[in-house]
Amino acid sequence: MEKFDWHKNPIDDYTIITDSYKTTQNVRRYFKSKFGESFKFDRTFMDWMKNATGLTMADAAQEWIRRQASK
Repeated sequence: MEKFDWHKNPIDDYTIITDSYKTTQNVRRYFKSKFGESFKFDRTFMDWMKNATGLTMADAAQEWIRRQASK
């Protein structure tokens, strides 16, 4: 199986977060398409993403929503 390229492979809700996850402009575009220009990465969410291997990008989107609700 080829390694997922976080820079150029298409990302959707079903994309599995791999152990090779990278915070890229491609990932930022995915989140901005879901949440608009208000989306911002912060250090704790980036750390969460790095440790979310096996979850989906939809799971990550739900985590971002949860974090925003608790602010």
